[in-house]
Amino acid sequence: MVKTRAKEEQETPVPNSAPEEFSVEKILDKRTRNGKTEYLLKWKGYNEEDNTWEPEENLDCPDLIAAFEAQFEIKSPSNSEDTDKSKRKNITEDNRARGFDRGLEPDKIVGATDASGELMFLMMWKNCKEADLVPANQVNARCPEIVINYYENKKQWHCKETVIELD
Repeated sequence: MVKTRAKEEQETPVPNSAPEEFSVEKILDKRTRNGKTEYLLKWKGYNEEDNTWEPEENLDCPDLIAAFEAQFEIKSPSNSEDTDKSKRKNITEDNRARGFDRGLEPDKIVGATDASGELMFLMMWKNCKEADLVPANQVNARCPEIVINYYENKKQWHCKETVIELD
């Protein structure tokens, strides 16, 4: 695969010269930005810090894209009835009650994330081994003492040392 792109940040372009050609060594990751698929590329002859995200429409490496995508395909059984059953099972699992809708008594918060853009607590329930991600606003309203306990017992990961300057 060969991709053409200007290398403006490393050298000054020379008028009337052909753009330098780059070869993709490997596709490392995939994301969607503004509705467009982009791939993280490792370029042949370049270091990891030179990896770049490139839109799919700019790429001419269908074999590398296919190989990357094949890593994530679910191998389906040869019997189509089994496939239908597994699809139905996944749909059923996805529609299960979550969080407080399960009717369980909250036990403790074991983690927190805002990866979805909303603060969520990973909540453990009494007499249950399965945890749920629950929106923080629900937990704050229904069991504020558990939230307070979580933050009081939370270990700090990064601490800056206080520097005192003496004259």
